[in-house]
Amino acid sequence: MRISEKIISAIRDSFDTMLFFATMVVKEDFHNYIKRSGAIDMARSKCVAILGNGPSLKRELPQLIAQRAWEKKDILAVNFFALSEEFALIKPKYYVISDPMFFRKAGYGERVQELYKALAEKVSWPMKLYVQYYNPEHFDYRTAIGHNPNIEIVPFHSIVFHGFRSVEFWCYRRGLGSGNFGTVIQNGEFIALQLGYRRIELYGVDHTLLDGLMVDEKNRVCRRKSHYYDSEQSPAEPIYYNATNPPRPYTMSEYLSETAELFRGHEVLRDFSEECGAEIINRTANSMIDAYKREPMI
Repeated sequence: MRISEKIISAIRDSFDTMLFFATMVVKEDFHNYIKRSGAIDMARSKCVAILGNGPSLKRELPQLIAQRAWEKKDILAVNFFALSEEFALIKPKYYVISDPMFFRKAGYGERVQELYKALAEKVSWPMKLYVQYYNPEHFDYRTAIGHNPNIEIVPFHSIVFHGFRSVEFWCYRRGLGSGNFGTVIQNGEFIALQLGYRRIELYGVDHTLLDGLMVDEKNRVCRRKSHYYDSEQSPAEPIYYNATNPPRPYTMSEYLSETAELFRGHEVLRDFSEECGAEIINRTANSMIDAYKREPMI
């Protein structure tokens, strides 16, 4: 890199770093709520299994149940897993939701209400529910889960960091910022690293985000979504920004750009996990993620 390019890069990183801290002051704060809520008991468990929404979990979950995985490793579940029959059997120690549909009026629907009702009625064991600190509409999570005393609500920071890599990892070690972690799974990985886990295993994290991608007659970007809890493949549907009211569809350039950033986020998490002395293991068959070491299910 030429000297002029280095100078321009340093100026850009300096500006981005200052902008990040200014945004944190305005939108969030500098507390590490994840560590404040308590670290893991390293004598009991050094491994956490993160359960994704991908269709491969249909094959992997029965194996985890047969192995009674929850007795050997801690479990982190996400999104609508609480609506499944397996939820009360596995009793996840951690639960993460981060999509705007869970706390914004735009996109908040009947299925989200069913999720909160399930959490309110099913959780009879100690469980930590991690939610985004950023909550512009002041959604009341405690009321949504029926004030269930078994659930501790823990906020996590999610403002995207751009700037110096050394400052970036300094922030991450303190629970601040985000590497544009575009999926709830990535937020789960970040939380697990904050808690001190040295081995993080991924199940049901297919990330087949380009499968079934198309544009309909109205020029809307559509995709066939497939989750482990779907009984059959759903038809292609428009992909919307849930944070806008009314929701607006993505353009193809926006969707592909965000998808690329999502996969870059996995590379950031891989590098950060190495700095933490931890390892992220992808145990999902046919996963599109290429950032982590792979280990097949036994």
